[in-house]
Amino acid sequence: MDFSFEAKKTQQRLLSELDFSQLTAQQKSTFISRLETNFQPLFEQVFPLYQHCFDLHFHLKVLLQSFIDFQKKKRPAQIKDKSEFWFESNKNVGIAVYVDLLADDLSSLINKIPYFESLGVNYVHLMPLYLSPEGNSDGGYAISDYRTVAPNLGTNKDLKDLASALHKKGIRMVLDFVFNHTSDEHRWAEAAKSGEQEYQDYYYFMGEQEAFEYNQTVREIFPQIRRGSFTYLPELDRHVWTTFNSFQWDLNYANPAVFVAVVEEMLHLILNGCDVLRLDALAFVWKEKGTVCENLPKAHNLIKAFKACLDIAAPQVVFKSEAIVHPDEVNKYIGADECTLSYNPLMMALLWESLATRQTNLLYQSLERSFSIPQHTTWVNYIRCHDDIGWLWDDAISSRLGMDGFGHRRFLNQFYTGQFEGSFAAGVPFQENPVNGDCRVCGTLASLAGVEKAIAADDPLLLDHAIKRIRLLNGINFAMPGIPLLYQGDDLGVLNNDDYLNDPTKAEDSRWVHRKKLTEQDFALAEDTSTPQGKIAQIVREMIQIRKNNTLFAAQEFELVPLGSEHLFAFKRQMENKTLLVIANMSEHLVALEHLPLGQSLSQLIGQDTAMNLLNKELVDLPSLSLIEPLDILWLVNN
Repeated sequence: MDFSFEAKKTQQRLLSELDFSQLTAQQKSTFISRLETNFQPLFEQVFPLYQHCFDLHFHLKVLLQSFIDFQKKKRPAQIKDKSEFWFESNKNVGIAVYVDLLADDLSSLINKIPYFESLGVNYVHLMPLYLSPEGNSDGGYAISDYRTVAPNLGTNKDLKDLASALHKKGIRMVLDFVFNHTSDEHRWAEAAKSGEQEYQDYYYFMGEQEAFEYNQTVREIFPQIRRGSFTYLPELDRHVWTTFNSFQWDLNYANPAVFVAVVEEMLHLILNGCDVLRLDALAFVWKEKGTVCENLPKAHNLIKAFKACLDIAAPQVVFKSEAIVHPDEVNKYIGADECTLSYNPLMMALLWESLATRQTNLLYQSLERSFSIPQHTTWVNYIRCHDDIGWLWDDAISSRLGMDGFGHRRFLNQFYTGQFEGSFAAGVPFQENPVNGDCRVCGTLASLAGVEKAIAADDPLLLDHAIKRIRLLNGINFAMPGIPLLYQGDDLGVLNNDDYLNDPTKAEDSRWVHRKKLTEQDFALAEDTSTPQGKIAQIVREMIQIRKNNTLFAAQEFELVPLGSEHLFAFKRQMENKTLLVIANMSEHLVALEHLPLGQSLSQLIGQDTAMNLLNKELVDLPSLSLIEPLDILWLVNN
């Protein structure tokens, strides 16, 4: 098929059927110009998905008309920075927050903007804030209505006012686009439960035998909640696909009506003023019997189709992928035609792995293979997030290093949940699989790094080590290419909180251990530099300011630098004649710089014999630098 010809023909037919009457001449001209550029990419992605659908032309017409109608709707004041590649700047620093855990509601969150400014944050990710079921809603990831803010958080107007207030201060707003599933209380799900065939086709309903056949190849995500990926509905005598919780029904994107309907919900999210949409659970959006139903080729067709819609309707908004899957699969979602930004779960997991083992071989070899991504895309790097830690590295790499993948993951789970003798961590297990013992790990940065145990033991040395680990992790995170993302409370050194165990709607979900309601006391402790929390907060603030004041942290040229020790991790960033060399010691011992690969010296790497350590403003004589202090990190730059 000649896609170019067929796309052009289809586009012209559709244009003749669309209603532009409510657009100004300028709006119409701008829209048609974007359509000319992006209709063929859209057509090329939807055709493999829906070529068998006799009503595809109808759905495309509905889709394009929704784009036209969107153009006339008012959005909050836009951010002043219109840079196409704004995400490559060293000025970017992000934080992810729950509205009601940092403030009380959307209106009071506006009062936290001065805190964001003082911290140096210009990218704020608001965790899900839309209407969801009472009680357990998977932290808001079960959406009952994409178009209604949860009443306890405020109104759509409050969200738009917040967006305007953030934009006025140069801060971008990030919202979640939960498009793999809805809650079972969504109007589509309610209509399906009432027997409406049109809406039953929005989900995956099937009999017991077919559900059994699918379950033979799909992965269990929440094995403590429910075995398999389906939930039985006695009132319909049918099984419905529920990858996650039983109240989260997976959408059936094999139905083009679902694609069109969800795009319309996406446009509504954009109307509330967001600059970035985080694509939640995007690896699961396409299903085919006999496969694992993750990362399938048509999942990429679907996401690229969403991106083409974005480029037509709202090109100033970008996608961020949340693919917590095999590293090779994570990278496939990143590109100009798919997701501009992507979480970097591999680096997050392997930084914790290196702290536990005091070795960096797996970190080096994994990043060497997986860190490189296309031009004008970027990683969102993080140490902790709202979710658990999963150990998703490539077993082929660990096997080459003599590690048994399953056994090593079991060790890490035991280490970070305090079950391994000598562990510094106070994490909590999440979703332990009763069959194979696999699980993931929860906890705040401070508790996982050893602060909680050190305070309990009243041991100054252990506390010193714990704070140095936090400095080390942040030092790598803020120095790597990409946007560094803090998680709420980790900027304040907050410890695990067990209050969730007293709430029946949260007690079964250990991720709430690091979803603490932040109090005035938390902020007060962080302002007192004699406390562990104050020391941590000071470290974070100082690193952010150093990063934002040095354009070298926007350098796109990046190289891992092996230093001849299994305990050290180093990398180099280059911008014209300026070089940043980062060296980190993952162990609690002095590590010698005995020899560098290929006979290079630190002086050769930097281009001179002296370098400034940006973290303490001291000049370092590189030929005499022979030892790296325990759990230390250096940010070395040439003059």
